[in-house]
Amino acid sequence: MAKIDAFFQLMHDQGASDLHLVSGQQPVIRIRGEMERIKFDVLNNDDLKAMLYEIAPEHKIKHFEETGDVDFAYEIPSLARYRANFFQQKFGVAAVFREIPSKILSCHELGLPPVIAKLATLPRGLVLVTGPTGSGKSTTLAAIIDEANRNRKDHIITIEDPIEFVHQSASCIVNHREVGIHTKTFTAALRGALREDPDIILVGELRDLETISLAVEAASTGHLVFGTLHTTSAAKTVDRIIEVFPSETQMQIRSTLADGIRAVISQVLFKRADKKGRCAALEILIANSAVRNLIRESKTFQIPSMIQTGKKYGMQLLDDGIMDLYNKGWITADDAYMKCNDKAKFRPFLKFPPTDFTEV
Repeated sequence: MAKIDAFFQLMHDQGASDLHLVSGQQPVIRIRGEMERIKFDVLNNDDLKAMLYEIAPEHKIKHFEETGDVDFAYEIPSLARYRANFFQQKFGVAAVFREIPSKILSCHELGLPPVIAKLATLPRGLVLVTGPTGSGKSTTLAAIIDEANRNRKDHIITIEDPIEFVHQSASCIVNHREVGIHTKTFTAALRGALREDPDIILVGELRDLETISLAVEAASTGHLVFGTLHTTSAAKTVDRIIEVFPSETQMQIRSTLADGIRAVISQVLFKRADKKGRCAALEILIANSAVRNLIRESKTFQIPSMIQTGKKYGMQLLDDGIMDLYNKGWITADDAYMKCNDKAKFRPFLKFPPTDFTEV
């Protein structure tokens, strides 16, 4: 048993999502979105480095010493998997670990709208799950992939850095590939995947032009492609994909994207007010023919109004998702106000409405 495993056990017992180990400071865990210090000695750089190196593969240590940061996954059987990041900072080495539960929760268990589970039944197209870091994108995607794994008879390939949720093959064959270990880059893995008879491809992060281009191409040539982006709304997601491409090819990519896109889910995570735990508010865009026309005609600014009128298709604006959580008593008015888009909509619910200097 590695020395650091005691921190992971504590983290698991406390229901923490993240563990921060920093030279010159006490260990810190994040519980329901808030940082809490662990009653432990201040971490010495050499001791912390020895603790971290005990669990890191040799090639990852070499990469870390050459570049100053590295990502990998660490697993404690029967407890959980952890996404690890080591980095150098002013006072020495530091590390952050995100817990990835060993049990994959279903869409129903996560309380996701029924339309989310239906995305697993799509024959082809591009489905994007977006939101800021730590907003639960991986958990939502894992639930959708699990739905497909249990109910389809297909080949699923996941390309991640590092591998997070591990799916045991059920009705589908599931192959997990980790960038840096099983393949050099997302681009190389995605290009290779097209020759590996896939039906469903999960791309952990669409982070550059080539990866996005290949993902859109794969979605347009008969594959169902899932991916993530760090954007905050459905309209911004579409704009972000198009803006990655050179200006002379943007009209062409608009047309290709309009044909291939099937759904965009943007989510924000909240701390539950009624009990321990967290919940997500979702913005859901389903790409019907009207939405595809808006993308083709460079009218993405009209997407929010299209979502508002598309409730019968399962569409939902983020603020409506937040309002639903607030009306259920799951989140506080203050949290709703902080993370909503239309501040005026939630301001009447606040006991002491703040003066937002960015809106003065």
